[in-house]
Amino acid sequence: MRKADLSLYLVTDREMMKENSLPELVQIAAENGVTTVQLREKNASTREFIRLGFELKKVLDPLHIPLIINDRVDVALAVDAAGVHLGQNDMPVSIARNLLGRDKIIGLSVETEEDLETVDALQPDYLGVSPIYSTPTKTDTKREWGLTGLKMISERTSYPLVAIGGINIGNAQSILKNGADGLAVVSAICASEDPGCATAELRKQIDAIIKPQAHGI
Repeated sequence: MRKADLSLYLVTDREMMKENSLPELVQIAAENGVTTVQLREKNASTREFIRLGFELKKVLDPLHIPLIINDRVDVALAVDAAGVHLGQNDMPVSIARNLLGRDKIIGLSVETEEDLETVDALQPDYLGVSPIYSTPTKTDTKREWGLTGLKMISERTSYPLVAIGGINIGNAQSILKNGADGLAVVSAICASEDPGCATAELRKQIDAIIKPQAHGI
């Protein structure tokens, strides 16, 4: 299994972006403190998804920042991504592991307490706690965990937890204090007028709470 720093985890959304191209935005975010990038493309064709994956690898590989592909194991294999993030209705973790091998990262979203009960048998590398707060960037989720739910999960599992949903500079520290090992953000960076400044401020909030290299997998 590869090591990865999950502390500031950018999930891409091209529809939210302002003037930058996707590779430009990812480059800016990477240079200002993002440690992992997930390429999320809900409407792209397979060919387009793969093309974007290769473009982001050109940016991220020299910086040793892992690229995670959302949902699509085939795309992750095609571009030799660092791993894949799976939802509860995506390819089962066991099959994805067989296809990807032990060296790749597999993240799994947990949206209910029932989801949480199955993770030990599945053995993903980290859990995406989704959503902490409801968000227009992802509407097919089942409930908000909130800080109380996040804290409950952190007490019940030893898996690294990446919190996602409604995260911004104002609530970043409270989410980390309640059990998250990393923050996954979409609009806080993608929709920002100044993604570099937004990333650097999130980085500052994280570093004030958790020590570097204490949160990787």
